[in-house]
Amino acid sequence: MKDQRRKIDGEDKRKGIVPHIYVILFIMIVLASLATYIVPAGQFERVENSSGAMVVQPGTFAYIEAAPVYFMDFMLAIPEGLIQSAEIIFGIIMIGGMFAVIERTGVIDIGVDKLARRFANKGLLIIPTLMLPFCLFTTITGQVELSLIYLPAIMPLILKLGFDKITATGIVLVSTIAGFAVALTVPANLGTAQQIAELPFYSGLSYRMLILAIILTLGIMYVWRYAKKVKEDPKLSIVYGEDVKEEFQTANDQPLTTTKKQKYASLTLILFFGVLVYGLIQFGWYFRELTGLYALIGIVTGLVGGLKPSEIAESFNEGFKKILLGAMVVGVARAVAVVLEEGQIMDTIIYGFGEAVSMIPDSMTATVMLVVQGLMNFLIPSGSGQAMVSMPIMTGLADLSGVTRQTAVLAFLLGDGFSNIFYPTSGYFMATLAIAGVRWEKWVKFIFPLLIVWYGLAVIFLIIAQLIDYGPM
Repeated sequence: MKDQRRKIDGEDKRKGIVPHIYVILFIMIVLASLATYIVPAGQFERVENSSGAMVVQPGTFAYIEAAPVYFMDFMLAIPEGLIQSAEIIFGIIMIGGMFAVIERTGVIDIGVDKLARRFANKGLLIIPTLMLPFCLFTTITGQVELSLIYLPAIMPLILKLGFDKITATGIVLVSTIAGFAVALTVPANLGTAQQIAELPFYSGLSYRMLILAIILTLGIMYVWRYAKKVKEDPKLSIVYGEDVKEEFQTANDQPLTTTKKQKYASLTLILFFGVLVYGLIQFGWYFRELTGLYALIGIVTGLVGGLKPSEIAESFNEGFKKILLGAMVVGVARAVAVVLEEGQIMDTIIYGFGEAVSMIPDSMTATVMLVVQGLMNFLIPSGSGQAMVSMPIMTGLADLSGVTRQTAVLAFLLGDGFSNIFYPTSGYFMATLAIAGVRWEKWVKFIFPLLIVWYGLAVIFLIIAQLIDYGPM
């Protein structure tokens, strides 16, 4: 009994070593605020490009009067972060409500049951079966935020097949970020970067296709290897001994039968998914439009599935509660950038990065660009936002060093992309972890070796790009 108590106490102590994500983010906000008293304030001039976006004008940086963040600014940073991220936050909350309604209709349970029985004796094959389409859809549309939909949909299935919640999270995040980082036709990050670099839209496709095939294959192998290990010995799971969220429990061993209403509800979901994809591709829908669509999906699917209006409302409410942490993390993380912008040191930091790149040998320019873009993503977790800030500078540096502009764009994509599933300032990523019930430090333990391999390969890909004068293709 004493030994068991000692073991439990030891586990509790280990769990307390890494603080809650709110604590981590608050410390970052404090450090960012202190930086406004140390780093000189500065500013670039910005001009409107052909698409109407405001982009940095290279060569216009100037130091300005210091604007340190005082107590009132510090106090308002989190509320301001929540306000600036309102569309995303409400979208995430509505996803939780929508899935709670769908779950109550029984459609998810039936889908999980059918797939689990089909893959019962070949469970590991579910990994590439899911990762390939997740990656391809993301590399075309750039909708990496759909991880928030994919994860709750596949989590019960992955658990029922004998894997853990890290496996489910890895399937979703590794596949989607591979597609996002090695974008084939993503308008937000690739399109914006190439437009600023004055390159043909989506040019350089063939080389990126090769890179994507290698990156995704390694990602699938990495998740497969971990999942196989956990399947053979559950004690090797990074999250061994942790409770699984109630909504992901999969205790039913009997085959489930489908009612007519559930069949109609399933058909309704398929039709709505088609509407979602069409809206994303044709009209560029973002969280404002998607939030309304998620609400509509929940209501209509619930009614078709036989739920009463009050039951639908109760389900939405329960779903809102379960997803709240993930949604709030987005706004709190945004507060770091709010402080840097209020203190007028964001442009100074960007200027410093640009100066660092300009001082290194030409043969290393692309590699250092990769590092700089990866670091910059901590401060600017928006792909298109980072492109508008960094690419005007990186394009000029590329011209001076003899690196092709296409190589500079590739350095931006890879540097920005992979870090999105590492930094706690990445809102959608932290929300996905919250949905899965996976602590950030546990995820880092899982993903860090793969990120090292990916970034090592990224350096090789950029060296090759320099050697072949990678340009418009």
